[in-house]
Amino acid sequence: MSDKNTDGLRYPSIDDLLEVIDSKYKLAYISAKRAKIIKHDNFSSVDNKCVKPVGQALEEILENKVKAEF
Repeated sequence: MSDKNTDGLRYPSIDDLLEVIDSKYKLAYISAKRAKIIKHDNFSSVDNKCVKPVGQALEEILENKVKAEF
């Protein structure tokens, strides 16, 4: 069986992500910024299940690899 994400939009869970980032708006902003960097550098700091940069960014956020101040 593949380690890649087969859950579609259900992974990573929005509920789990909102425990790390307290706002959907902040989450969208941070994940978009990080996804742009991932796409440009072709590098993610975690072992990803997701193949798309936005999903990879969300996985990094979930594992507290991305920090942002507002």
